[in-house]
Amino acid sequence: MNIAFGPVPSRRLGRSLGINNIPPKSCSYSCLYCQVGATHGQMITPQVFYAPEDIFLEVSEHLKKVDGTNEAVDYLTFVPDGEPTLDINLGKTIELLRPLNIPIAVITNASLLWHEDVRAEIGKADWVSLKVDSTIEPIWKRINRPHKGLRLNEVLNGIQLFAQEFQGKLVTETMLLNGVNDNDENISGISDFIHETGVSRSYLAIPTRPTAEPSIYAPNEATLNRCYQIMAATIPHVEYLIGYEGDAFTFTGDIRHNLLSITAVHPLRESAVKKLLARAKADWSLVDELIEECKLKEVVYLGKRYFVRCFSNKDEEKHR
Repeated sequence: MNIAFGPVPSRRLGRSLGINNIPPKSCSYSCLYCQVGATHGQMITPQVFYAPEDIFLEVSEHLKKVDGTNEAVDYLTFVPDGEPTLDINLGKTIELLRPLNIPIAVITNASLLWHEDVRAEIGKADWVSLKVDSTIEPIWKRINRPHKGLRLNEVLNGIQLFAQEFQGKLVTETMLLNGVNDNDENISGISDFIHETGVSRSYLAIPTRPTAEPSIYAPNEATLNRCYQIMAATIPHVEYLIGYEGDAFTFTGDIRHNLLSITAVHPLRESAVKKLLARAKADWSLVDELIEECKLKEVVYLGKRYFVRCFSNKDEEKHR
């Protein structure tokens, strides 16, 4: 299993050790901008994927390898191939990880928080990021392409309930796409909604890595600034997530495993791959080999070469 990966550089969480608790690609959304590709088998019912004990063991073993590199881990972050709250055992896994004494984060699209049990599971984390790309139904359907069983009013109500109940650090994230959700009406709706929930910190993001659909790009600088000003008028802390996080990815002893586990969730720039290979004293022939095996693929986005994990239909179906 490639459940634990990193730590990777995070613009919000410092050095984040990722936990991929969902196999490819089980999600309730199929967002236009998703960096791990389109969702071919949407679902909204939480289920068992991996045993919590297996996740704990893999994370624990991975941390031992990280300890040997003298690198810090600031957060254990559930940031999988799909939607982390689809894991029916998310709460139990968080409880098992507690003795590791590292804060636990979950990055969720927030689509399932209308389930009381889902709110209880994710509520055991220390830090949670909620996705809010639109409060207008046609835009929501266009950008997030939700499962047919989801209703926007239920999703938004679930976010409000969770904001009232959660005792940890809560933030929101809005991905801005040129000509899709960057108009004043949509941004004002998002801003008013977040203000009503009481969440005090919001992030405005743009695509910086390959997207699920072609021709998906960030708004221009003037539009970004306008969106920021609208949000900042009602939300105490608004920050951009628009820069490249850097190439400081950790080599933990098995370069093949590192490349495959990271790229399953986080496409790597060519420069980052080269630095990982250098740390491992490996050469580019390994990348060529993984491409030949259909384990990796090369994608060009905004003039930069990225490497993304490939999954066969067989790989995806065995987890469904």
